[in-house]
Amino acid sequence: MVFDKIKKAFSSSISGEDSGEEYIEIDLGKEEKQNKVLVKLFALKQYEEVNEILNSLREGYTIAVIDIKLLRQKDSIELKRAISKIKKTTDALEGSIAGFGENIVIVTPSFAKIHKEPAKTKETKSRFDDY
Repeated sequence: MVFDKIKKAFSSSISGEDSGEEYIEIDLGKEEKQNKVLVKLFALKQYEEVNEILNSLREGYTIAVIDIKLLRQKDSIELKRAISKIKKTTDALEGSIAGFGENIVIVTPSFAKIHKEPAKTKETKSRFDDY
């Protein structure tokens, strides 16, 4: 019985018969997602707050500026765990991570890269000091 209804529905659509059903046209342009970059500030006070940062990064359009000063003063081991977890997620998302000073870490998604200048060596520095 059910099979006959399914067979009739498919055979009428193949043979070109009008089954009397109406079709709705969908405008896909209305469902455009805003792809704006969001720079979000975080204060990492305890290890558990890492998940909030990671969820924001996984959305794909968030640049995270993380203040690690409080966790650094409180527990350096927890800070290392948190930074390690953030770094692993950033690597998986093909993003960039960099520290600025002692208290700030910036994490970007894959479409943004952080420019890191190579450290100057003592040899290069002393060579120019002679002039």
